[in-house]
Amino acid sequence: MGRYVAVALPLFLFLTLLLLGLAGATTVVAGYSYLSKDLPDPAKALEAIVYDQQTGVYDRTGQVLLARLGSDRRELVDYKDIPPELVDATTAIEDKTFWDNAGFDPVGFVSAAFDTLNGNDRGGSTITQQLVRNRLLPSADIAPGSDRYQRKLREIIQSIRLTQAYPGDEGKQLIMQSYLNNNYYGNRSYGVAAAAQSYWHKSLSQLSLAQYAILAGIPKSPSNYDLVQNAVEDSCTGSDGKSFTCLTVPQDSPVVLRRNQILELMKTRSVKTPPGKYTDADYEAAKSEPVVLASQASESWRAPHFVWQVRQELGEILCGEPQCEKIDTGGYQVFTTLDYRMQRIVEKWVYAAAVIPNVSNPDKVLKDRGIPRSEWSWIKGLRGHNIHNAAAGVMDYRTGEVLAYMGSASYTAKGNKKFQPQFDVLSDGWRQPGSSIKPLVYLIGIDDKTFTASTMFMDVVTNFAPAGARPFLPTQADGLERGPVRLRNALQFSLNIPAIKAGILNGLDHQFQRTKDFGLDYPSTAAPVVSESIGTLETHPIDMISAYGTIANGGVRMPRHTIMKVLDSDGNQVWPPANLKPQGERVVSRQSAYILTDILAGNTIDSVNPFWGKWKITDGVTGGKTRPAAYKTGTTSDNRDVHAYGFLALPSSKNDPALVAGVWMGNSDNSPNDGKLSLDTSAPLWSAILSDVSKGLPIEGFRRTKPKGIDTVTVDAFTGMLPNGATVKRVDELFLPGTAPTKSASYAVAVDVDAASGLRWRDGCVGPMVTRSYVDYSRAETGFKSWQRADAGWQARAAHGPGAAGGPKGTRTAYFYGGGFFPFGRTWGGGGFAPTKMCPIGPPPPPPPCVSTDPASPCPSTEPPTPSPEPTHTPKPTKPPHP
Repeated sequence: MGRYVAVALPLFLFLTLLLLGLAGATTVVAGYSYLSKDLPDPAKALEAIVYDQQTGVYDRTGQVLLARLGSDRRELVDYKDIPPELVDATTAIEDKTFWDNAGFDPVGFVSAAFDTLNGNDRGGSTITQQLVRNRLLPSADIAPGSDRYQRKLREIIQSIRLTQAYPGDEGKQLIMQSYLNNNYYGNRSYGVAAAAQSYWHKSLSQLSLAQYAILAGIPKSPSNYDLVQNAVEDSCTGSDGKSFTCLTVPQDSPVVLRRNQILELMKTRSVKTPPGKYTDADYEAAKSEPVVLASQASESWRAPHFVWQVRQELGEILCGEPQCEKIDTGGYQVFTTLDYRMQRIVEKWVYAAAVIPNVSNPDKVLKDRGIPRSEWSWIKGLRGHNIHNAAAGVMDYRTGEVLAYMGSASYTAKGNKKFQPQFDVLSDGWRQPGSSIKPLVYLIGIDDKTFTASTMFMDVVTNFAPAGARPFLPTQADGLERGPVRLRNALQFSLNIPAIKAGILNGLDHQFQRTKDFGLDYPSTAAPVVSESIGTLETHPIDMISAYGTIANGGVRMPRHTIMKVLDSDGNQVWPPANLKPQGERVVSRQSAYILTDILAGNTIDSVNPFWGKWKITDGVTGGKTRPAAYKTGTTSDNRDVHAYGFLALPSSKNDPALVAGVWMGNSDNSPNDGKLSLDTSAPLWSAILSDVSKGLPIEGFRRTKPKGIDTVTVDAFTGMLPNGATVKRVDELFLPGTAPTKSASYAVAVDVDAASGLRWRDGCVGPMVTRSYVDYSRAETGFKSWQRADAGWQARAAHGPGAAGGPKGTRTAYFYGGGFFPFGRTWGGGGFAPTKMCPIGPPPPPPPCVSTDPASPCPSTEPPTPSPEPTHTPKPTKPPHP
């Protein structure tokens, strides 16, 4: 029954048109006017067609395709780029009179009807009609339930109008171009160019005669003729002679038989192919060509975590919000900020640090992945310490461009609770930054002139909780209290208690708000707390990279972005506008940023900080020349998160990137690692990444960018004040104008002591009494009584020397710093601490010894008198004896 309906319809339409022609002109005009009502103006119809196209995302060079956004593939192509063989194959099977007809072929229309009646089912619509039906009829005409006869008449009328609007061979070319770009070719591919890529990974110009013919045959029934759906696994031989599994379409499949039919028709119906280019033998040979498809593995994105960030930013550009349909259908070309060379380096090192330590044979994988042997030790040292994930990013802090981005250690690897590969820790993860927040704490205070790089803090365990609250007694991981330290040293060696004191001096509310100026974002429930200065408030690692970039950029925060420019499907630039220039926001002064940078730069200098300096930056990973850099690490109190962030000096050439990099390591389920601190984990990973991505760049230092308006003053290494007679070590320090000390420290005290015992003097001691100079650090932090009480307790213990344990946490006194490294000597400065005990009462002292040079007044003998001899009992003579 369906066959007879298919015949009746075209016959009816043909007879209707014939009768209209026989009728009077008035009737024809009236019928035409009625049927053409509401049809789109064909004058510019082809140019007005909007094709849904995937959006292509590229690296900064435009040479590396990172991803295609959108579920369906489509690539538009100009007629001049369509091979003539494909055009001839299409007209041979779909519309042999295409180049001559008026958009409608009455003879072909009726002929198709009779062919259908005889069992050779084929459509009678011209190529122009097919295009009109799909693109140039009102939606009501093609809606379910619409009058199919009327729709067919309107289709014919619109096809004729379209051909009149686009006359001649040039007009026909535009119609053919639109038709081939619009057709669906199966395998989620719209347009011939997309089909060539999806089936064979080739451009149209690279296809064979047989492939042109098979493409031309698909649009009649894309679901039935989809080459992938018709393919079977087979064994193929590569150009190297090796066998591999491939997909082939059997020679007896309907789509291949249709291909062969088209090749046969092309022998006599080719119009655009140059005469003589192919012989009948060539067409026959093409019929035997195997249909071998390219690999149909699902398309994988390059830098997938980065692409998701691009997608969000693109949505904001196109629609004002991240969710935007235009992304998937607009056919945009997006040129991103990604440096694909740097991206591959970051991927290599993040995988090495987080995944390789947990594989069964790390040595083999390290070798296969090209990891230098000089780095194997720290990587293998992570084995068995419960670290399963990592993330890293690299930015150009001068422009705000994201150059490399890896949100987890792998995007496609098999995941588990501790390693969720598709979760983006950098931008979506809330992580405590630990001590990596400390540079911002100190920088805020320096810029506000609340304190200076020379300000002394007492590194003494103190209860920072308000009265009546649960005690908050932070300590250092090594359980030591080092007493007087200047801000510079406290930051370089990451001491916790000075940072908390600095935050309180800043004002916690003020500090919380100021960190947002550096680009930090916090959960909506976050609020200022005392512990914020040691990084207990969660934030995003990518924001920490931006914050460090702000320090590096002289205190100016550049907007972080992933997109350089966006072109529409016609190649016109839609973003950024021609007059748009990225504007940075000044967060702190250049002078303050430089002072903080100078402090952090010491962490890559062995003579300043041999512990952090171990992970200095070199020109390449394998031990090139040292490259000046500044960095800080962070470890949370329970070892759940370890971080490292740092940057290189601003390059002289604007063509060279100004690099800042950051890394995070931990577990996706937030479980703690087994005893590994940042110096064992994130620091070497940060060093490897930044050394590798900067290889070959000019080596430049920070002093070149030192701004005017910074004073250099010599101070006491312990008190940070001007030196005095009690100073044991002097250092040069940097100051904002008007903030340098103008007097010596007032911590010196004069105390009377008993020279005999060394204890405090009191009457009755052995003596003699002498007056000596000491330091009294309990007088240092006068604005906080609880701090002073803790300082006094520490000082009393320290009076017994280093290693004296006590205080609320049983911590031990220590000189600055430790581990055999004491840059200012084994002392706490000044003359030491005054004795606290009184001298003992003793007997009267002996008289001083007599010293005389006058023979007439000799000193009395101190020897005991010589005893007289015992007398004899001989009778005494009465007179002397005679001689």
